[in-house]
Amino acid sequence: MTIELPNDPARADVLAARPTLWTNPLYRDDAIADASLPLDPSDVDAAAANWKRLAPLLETCFPELAAASGAIRSELIELKALRDGLGYGGPEFGRVFVKADNALPVAGSIKARGGVYEVFVYAEELAKREGLLKDGEDIRTLAGPDAKAFFSRYTIAVGSTGNLGLSVGIAARALGFKATVHMSSDAKAWKVERLRKLGVEVVQHEADYTTAVEKARDVAESDPTIYFVDDEQSRRLFLGYSAAASELAAQLAYADVTVDADHPLFLYLPCGIGGAPGGVAYGAKRIFGDNVHCFFVEPVQSPCALVHMMSGAQDLVSVYDVGLTNVTEADGMAVARMSAFVATVMRDMLAGVFTVDDASLFRWLLLAHEMQDIRLEPSATAGFAGPDFVVKHPQGRAFCKAQRIEGHLDRATHIVWTTGGSFVPQEQFEAFLKTAAENR
Repeated sequence: MTIELPNDPARADVLAARPTLWTNPLYRDDAIADASLPLDPSDVDAAAANWKRLAPLLETCFPELAAASGAIRSELIELKALRDGLGYGGPEFGRVFVKADNALPVAGSIKARGGVYEVFVYAEELAKREGLLKDGEDIRTLAGPDAKAFFSRYTIAVGSTGNLGLSVGIAARALGFKATVHMSSDAKAWKVERLRKLGVEVVQHEADYTTAVEKARDVAESDPTIYFVDDEQSRRLFLGYSAAASELAAQLAYADVTVDADHPLFLYLPCGIGGAPGGVAYGAKRIFGDNVHCFFVEPVQSPCALVHMMSGAQDLVSVYDVGLTNVTEADGMAVARMSAFVATVMRDMLAGVFTVDDASLFRWLLLAHEMQDIRLEPSATAGFAGPDFVVKHPQGRAFCKAQRIEGHLDRATHIVWTTGGSFVPQEQFEAFLKTAAENR
């Protein structure tokens, strides 16, 4: 199928695989209040409550969470040396932070917020349904030998390019479930090896991410003992990510950061199929309302959210439909077609999407390591382009004017969400650095 994208200032750059910014013409105030959406803002509060209830079990399963009383949290780091290295030293860029999900405990990426959440919520639901856990009973019993023996009769399955598979596999094995991860052809070898060492069955497909998910779903539908974590359609995954917004709000308050009409907040969220960035964006809108502006960022050859949302089509549009290859070093974002669920939720809520090339991903990886000792994988660096696009790109300036924030940019706060990297083996990380140095 071939799709003709509508006339738009970003169209030529998208088709030529050049970095660009697309701003959403449907973006509007109070979009989160739309009653037709498949979610309610109160669902974000319920997810936060679930995380709190699960915390004792998480701490029991993962002792590294003891200092945080079972919470899976990341630091908010204000950029200093790296800010200048990125070219953001001027006052027009306000304050620039990194939300360091690259160092999240348990799974080492933002996917811990979704994958771990869904597996643990399912485990609690299953245990209650089968009489293993009664109301009011200590949830930590689900980490005991009887519970693990019970869970071992069930399998958790997922389709993944890598990081979601890691988070689901780690969570499932910690509770005693069997786990199967269907991975696409572009999955990194070290992620496959790590899963297998955990006792996770890895099924590799000679196809892209979408096919891996479809295969995983087909297998799960034929076996009632398999629970499928569906990255394309899962509300649980989405809401697990959404709870990160309340964590961010507390950290911004601690850093004495105001968010209001005169102090806008920008979030830059790397996007694969869309669940993680969509969930974070939805949660942020729940807390900060119209004072936060969320942008997805995608590789120039894999901008699945951009091409679909720009197209205005009802049926999902693939990057292949517009002549792009879906080939990128950013394995976590090598996705040809976005989630229909996320597309529906983000339709009027997403400020825009910008694209970056692979060379820039490696350049930022090297800068983050050398200038601020932040360890990233290539896909996790994509958000570093955000402030420049918003402040200096013609479409960014037009967006700020339309939103009546162009006079407030020196009081703005930019959050670059870094999504993975701390679990990368040293040998692989050194290979990233070498690639970056060779192309400096």
